[in-house]
Amino acid sequence: MILAIETSCDDTCAAVVTDDGEIRSNVISSQGIHDAYGGVVPELAARAHAERCDLVVADALRTAGITLDDVTRVAVTRGPGLVGALLVGLQTAKAIAVGRGLPLIAVDHLEGHLLACTLQPVSFEPPFVALVASGGHTFLSRVDDAGTIEELGGTLDDAAGEAIDKGARLLGLPYPGGPALERLAADGDPTAFAFPTGAKVQGLDCSFSGLKTSLLYKVRDLGDEEASARRADLAASYQRAVVETLAVRVERALRATGLRRLAVGGGVAANGPLRERLRALDAEVAIPDRSLCTDNAAMIAAVARHRPALAEADVAGLEAYATGQRRTAAAR
Repeated sequence: MILAIETSCDDTCAAVVTDDGEIRSNVISSQGIHDAYGGVVPELAARAHAERCDLVVADALRTAGITLDDVTRVAVTRGPGLVGALLVGLQTAKAIAVGRGLPLIAVDHLEGHLLACTLQPVSFEPPFVALVASGGHTFLSRVDDAGTIEELGGTLDDAAGEAIDKGARLLGLPYPGGPALERLAADGDPTAFAFPTGAKVQGLDCSFSGLKTSLLYKVRDLGDEEASARRADLAASYQRAVVETLAVRVERALRATGLRRLAVGGGVAANGPLRERLRALDAEVAIPDRSLCTDNAAMIAAVARHRPALAEADVAGLEAYATGQRRTAAAR
């Protein structure tokens, strides 16, 4: 039985997952204190994790109907993310593992998004092409097995979720922008405005900075009154451009690899139009439940099922790593 802890950003998460991928519990405590700031404040996030982490772990164990005596392994997110937030989860996991003599598995957060679809009831096993699209990361990978992951392409600037949040802010919508933009877009015409998707640019990398700038200029050119009147059309057209930017690269990746199997993860994968667009592709598509697309600890356990535990001597010195440090830290 795996107890997993995830505190990479502003959700305090703990889960209990069996060795064969059955989710016994998946507790997510959203902080809800960052809305007024238009984004996550790292220090506030770390403090909130410190206040909640033990309670969330206790809730995950209670919901699963077990105690720490039933746990055989502890898994925790090491990075990438907000270092202060990550350290709270790391220290909690270390204390449990060392105190009870349990193996500790350090997990890369992004691999969690890659392998979330391997959990029951989806149980979508490699090989497949994977799209991860979240607030901080957007990339395509080829996953031949749980330990063989090859990155195929990514974003050259903003992540898809970041572009959505920034676009929502330009339209006067609250943070987080994804759900608000999707709700507004449902009443708009996605063909009303032609925003760029980079479809003519070759390769598997994508860019969202030009799309964001295009929306900024369109809102400015329309003027306050007309832009306000056409907010739904602007939202629908902008959302469609994000979806098409991703879908075009996914189609290319499927052709390039010869694989006809696609797994999707990350917070943006909760977007309804994106899910619909990708499911229409000529491929077998696995998209987890929305609760497994946003940050959660069950996906961390999904990776831990396939990773060795740290040597006992390495547990005390285990450190977190931020987004920009990911490649170097993951290689150590």
